[in-house]
Amino acid sequence: INDGEGHPSSSQQTLKGTSKWATSLENLLEDPEGVKRFREFLKKEFSEENVLFWLACEEFKKTQGKKQMQEKAKEIYMTFLSSKASSQVNVEGQSRLSETILETPHPLMFQKLQDQIFNLMKYDSYSRFLKSDIFLNHKKSEEQEENSPEAQTAAKRASRIYNT
Repeated sequence: INDGEGHPSSSQQTLKGTSKWATSLENLLEDPEGVKRFREFLKKEFSEENVLFWLACEEFKKTQGKKQMQEKAKEIYMTFLSSKASSQVNVEGQSRLSETILETPHPLMFQKLQDQIFNLMKYDSYSRFLKSDIFLNHKKSEEQEENSPEAQTAAKRASRIYNT
């Protein structure tokens, strides 16, 4: 269904903000504002390192050049995976990497660990995030913006234009 100018009608428009975040963790992680709110929530739960590790792995996959990969791989290892890591993530022991693998990095070297952390977030903290004050307050403020007099006036003007 399109409006008079070939644009999708409001019922066909893609979801935005909190509505999109609530559909999947993947959608949440694709939205910079969603990541910001999720990090805020995880910080309160003392598990922000999970999303930071996941984001670092995503960034690592885009790294070009062996030298840059080695540097980033070492940084990820030292920050999240080493026994002395400042923000150690909780991954299964047998899937931990040894430092020797850092010498020959490849884009998917952290994939197994990243998947573990993703699943941990998806089946644990993500569902709590959707019930949290951080999420619910953001959702409420979004709804208030949509229902503000300015937004309604624009919608009424648009409906008058198309319904004449």
